[in-house]
Amino acid sequence: MNSVLNKTDVILIGGGIMSATLGTLLKELNPEWDIKVFEKLDRTAQESSDAMNNAGTGHSALCEMNYTPEAADGSLDITKAIKINEQFQLSKQFWSYLVDRKLVDKPNEFIMPVPHLSFVEGEKNVEFLKKRVKALSSNPLFEGMEFAEDEETLKKWIPLMMDGRNSTEPIAATRIKSGTDINFGNLTRKLFDVLQEEKGVDIHFEHSVEDIRRTEGGEWQLKVKELKTGKNEYHTSKFVFIGAGGGSLPLLQKTGIPESKNVGGFPVSGLFMVCQDPETVEKHNAKVYGKAKVGAPPMSVPHLDTRYIDGRRSLLFGPFAGFSPKFLKTGSNMDLLGSVKPYNVLTMLSAGAKEMDLTKYLIQQLLLSEEERMKELREFIPNAKSGEWDIVTAGQRVQVIKDTDKGGKGTLQFGTEVITSEDGSISALLGASPGASVSVDVMLDVMCRCFKDEFPGWEDKIKEMIPSYGISLTDNPEYFKEIDEKISENLELNTHEEGILLS
Repeated sequence: MNSVLNKTDVILIGGGIMSATLGTLLKELNPEWDIKVFEKLDRTAQESSDAMNNAGTGHSALCEMNYTPEAADGSLDITKAIKINEQFQLSKQFWSYLVDRKLVDKPNEFIMPVPHLSFVEGEKNVEFLKKRVKALSSNPLFEGMEFAEDEETLKKWIPLMMDGRNSTEPIAATRIKSGTDINFGNLTRKLFDVLQEEKGVDIHFEHSVEDIRRTEGGEWQLKVKELKTGKNEYHTSKFVFIGAGGGSLPLLQKTGIPESKNVGGFPVSGLFMVCQDPETVEKHNAKVYGKAKVGAPPMSVPHLDTRYIDGRRSLLFGPFAGFSPKFLKTGSNMDLLGSVKPYNVLTMLSAGAKEMDLTKYLIQQLLLSEEERMKELREFIPNAKSGEWDIVTAGQRVQVIKDTDKGGKGTLQFGTEVITSEDGSISALLGASPGASVSVDVMLDVMCRCFKDEFPGWEDKIKEMIPSYGISLTDNPEYFKEIDEKISENLELNTHEEGILLS
């Protein structure tokens, strides 16, 4: 690459929630640093962070049953559920801090209270749900979780789902009112608005990072194409964060760091069914998660959600999985093939051999007709009318494939993965759910790994922004209650009654 004078302290690749979060945190902690952001599209939050490209669930394990797996002996492991909830609390605390400092306004444009419910059918599943609520209810983070299996209570909780239901099997649900619906697109844009007001921050749209290489001095040099003119620019920095969603893996591979080897990606697309009929929408106020069918991956858990997007309330059902070789909705059909390298081909082939059930599932999903999708919807809403539901293509997700000690070669991962160089000079975020919900905790981890010299000096400020950082809220219920009350006040979660704005 050419030598260059365009030097900066931090480069963020991608205009999504992760780059926005990291940039905002770093600027609060070290206002003197210069930050450059490169986004390929003409606006922020157009891929995975966009409101219609994800489910908008504030993932906190309040309703997601796959976070409490059942062991062969019938016992439940709630470790992951507690961890994810703790992580989500950090996100809410940071957003609350930004609102309190008047850096972010109108929190109801990005977060709204919506009850979270788990819904099951069948005796075995009802017993599972009973065990789940018993295991979680003693934890302060899950306080207020209710269980019901009688028809009258369920009609009050989920009238749209109960109308016309003639189930011969037992049914049950849990409900917790502290759940949220989040417009991650609006949140991302608000965070970037904060960044743009700061001195030393430059956000470049329609700039595509074409290559990343080490300089002789150990810095990172980026070749960046200005898409409008076709001109190439060169920028260097001591630290680079790759937060480009599905585009992160190809960029990570260009770095050549050892940590990028034996890592692959498998793209999965998705569809949601969306209803905006006012009468139908008014009958449902909840995010209701079911159980994934046998053989289906965790990302396919069916759910029926109340959504608040740009001031309009709607219902969303899905996801229906699909396949596209693109790593981004705006990507290339050559993305998957291009990601296969000599150093990860065995990892990719091993995953392909092991994931035949997933392949079969994806093929089945691709072949679903409109009526077959309606049939799945009617398992949630018995009286659903075809004409009221439109199909929307969701965001593209690239599931991480890597070699692990537990899973062996070519293990498909369904969570959020951060890959960082040994010296902490470059870090990339891969994977999917719970993703945006735990963005603050994930970015704190990135900073801890990548800024080892600076991080100890930042901890007091971090605790000012995120009071429970380093503290288990599970073990400090009174402290959690105090913090939660402050968050609810700042984020205006108490000025709504179950998702409906009070006048």
